[in-house]
Amino acid sequence: MIKIKDFTIGGDNPFVLIAGPCVVESEKLVFETAEKIKQITSELNIPFIFKSSYKKANRTSVSSFTGIGDNEAIAILLEVREKFDVPVLTDVHLPNEIEKLKDVDVLQIPAFLCRQTELLIAAGESGKIVNVKKGQFLAPEDMNFAAEKISSTGNNKIMFTERGTTFGYNNLVVDMRSLVIMKKFGYPVIMDATHSVQRPGGNKQTGGQPQFIKPLARAAAAVGIDGLFLEVHPEPAKALSDAASQYPLSELKDILVEVKNIDKVIKRY
Repeated sequence: MIKIKDFTIGGDNPFVLIAGPCVVESEKLVFETAEKIKQITSELNIPFIFKSSYKKANRTSVSSFTGIGDNEAIAILLEVREKFDVPVLTDVHLPNEIEKLKDVDVLQIPAFLCRQTELLIAAGESGKIVNVKKGQFLAPEDMNFAAEKISSTGNNKIMFTERGTTFGYNNLVVDMRSLVIMKKFGYPVIMDATHSVQRPGGNKQTGGQPQFIKPLARAAAAVGIDGLFLEVHPEPAKALSDAASQYPLSELKDILVEVKNIDKVIKRY
């Protein structure tokens, strides 16, 4: 279990929501999204960690949007942390980025980088919570090796996130057994229901099937998860990154009510 702010992730505790837009597009968008999610989660009594990438380092095309500038984006994330009194999570891509992220609460290792030894060790040495997204190319059993790299620094504040596995070309599939398998290593397990519906490659932009976000979230809650990860946007079709797989902010409350109801039943038994 991991203690963060005034709640605990893991064990029999209620699920935690990790949510926000894919990338920091503007201060206005980030603040409006954070404010609405905080309002909903406070009403439903769901622990909330705000997430947004301060930059995107693995876009499909060289012409794709990568960010508004590192320093400006990080400053906006830290303002969210203070203004809305919520923990903040963002991606880290290289060991030398960690110093400028010293004031965020959770460092996230992107799926494509989950085997990068230097990055995992540097993240562990930061002493922060480290959320490792399972690579699309990895079996769930292999995630323990990522955890060993981080824990070798003495840092055991580790989370695993399921985000789908490569299934042939341009498609992902979620094997719900992976949630059970990863949990046996003793770390909280998160379900990323938005990246799991992506259709990667085959075009300049990653596609997606957002109609499957809610079914995957409900199914994962029924298996038993410690957290739900959702990329949320007021207008997904206009998002500058992951437009095809972000969840509409206007529909967030409905999916959270359903997941919470399932989570309560599962944790009861």
